[in-house]
Amino acid sequence: MKMTALALAMAACCTTGAQAQGISDDVVKIAVLSDMSGPYADTAGRGSVEAARMAVEDFGGKVGGKKIEVVFADHQGKADVGASRARTWFDTDGVDVVVDLNNSAVAMAVYNLAKERNKLVLTSGGASDALTSEACMPTGIHYTYDTYAMASGVAHAMLEKGKKDWYIMAVDYAFGKAGAETVTNIVTKGGGKVVGRTNFPLNASDFSSFVLQAQESKASVVTLVSAGNDTINAIKSAKQFGLMQKQTVAPQFMFIQDVHSLGLKTAQGLTFATAFYWDRTPETRAFSQRFFERMGKKTMPSMVHAGTYSAVTQYLKAVAATQTDDGPAVTKYLKSNKIEDFFSQNGHVREDGRMVHDLYLVQVKSPEESKGPWDYYKVLATIAGDQAFRPMADGKCGFVKK
Repeated sequence: MKMTALALAMAACCTTGAQAQGISDDVVKIAVLSDMSGPYADTAGRGSVEAARMAVEDFGGKVGGKKIEVVFADHQGKADVGASRARTWFDTDGVDVVVDLNNSAVAMAVYNLAKERNKLVLTSGGASDALTSEACMPTGIHYTYDTYAMASGVAHAMLEKGKKDWYIMAVDYAFGKAGAETVTNIVTKGGGKVVGRTNFPLNASDFSSFVLQAQESKASVVTLVSAGNDTINAIKSAKQFGLMQKQTVAPQFMFIQDVHSLGLKTAQGLTFATAFYWDRTPETRAFSQRFFERMGKKTMPSMVHAGTYSAVTQYLKAVAATQTDDGPAVTKYLKSNKIEDFFSQNGHVREDGRMVHDLYLVQVKSPEESKGPWDYYKVLATIAGDQAFRPMADGKCGFVKK
């Protein structure tokens, strides 16, 4: 009897240790690291913080009987600033997971820190597909989109229309370089040709010289590898110089806030891929109307906002199921379960950290087609996730079994 009791006690001890480590510091702390004041602030920023807070509130504010907290900071578009903030969060403040990271250079810097500390990172805003290739890590999940998927969506659509010669205008940092390389590969494989490329600085003030170079190339398609204010200003400049009359401008990353800023008269006809559109289903409308109210009726959610809400919700479900906020344990759960909600259809997380889900090919409506404020897109097609995102076998993730 004594041996049996001892054996049972040892088994219970070992099972408890293997299953979970509990909630560290008796609180689950979620940190939103985003651009709060720069060119990407409208498409992420405070909206991402609000989306994370909504997810926590909808979850009940607690998980496993422990309080959930949301903190946030501005990375200012600088990798060193973002890394410094994340280091303090991880080492001093007890942060369990970082979300958003809507700057690829910042995301990569935070990945390096998180890898050393076995912390989970849910990149709902960063774009570079290197995050699931050369820069991948075991506890990194790339959630909303990436440069490959966005480039693939728009490139295939244009190539199918017979538009074979391309010119690339790319923002000059990790995100732009990754996107330019990706679209070059896709266009070349599709029988097309990239006839020229120019790089411009982040948050550029004047796009006239870049637009004139693209115009002189006479390429059928001028694709923009940029986001936020850079995309808005590039399209305004293209419209001003008459480029859009003879050449197709195809943004790889276009957010609903960008269309709102440009207005339908300028943006009409633009075709691109998106991970989310607020008016697509009853579920997307329900979430979006709530978000709209909480944001002072100033904006509908971008795909980053919706992705952040979904990522935080799925994270909390994983913590509840595993009864721990341990990074590797939560990551293992997320990679082992399907992700289905208003944002993600046919969603699952691959071994390399890529969250695969359906995307949508959309076209901006004309002023006459729109029925009211924020009624901006026509959904042309659903792009299956396995077709949209780069195959895992084509990546360079070091820990993925070949």
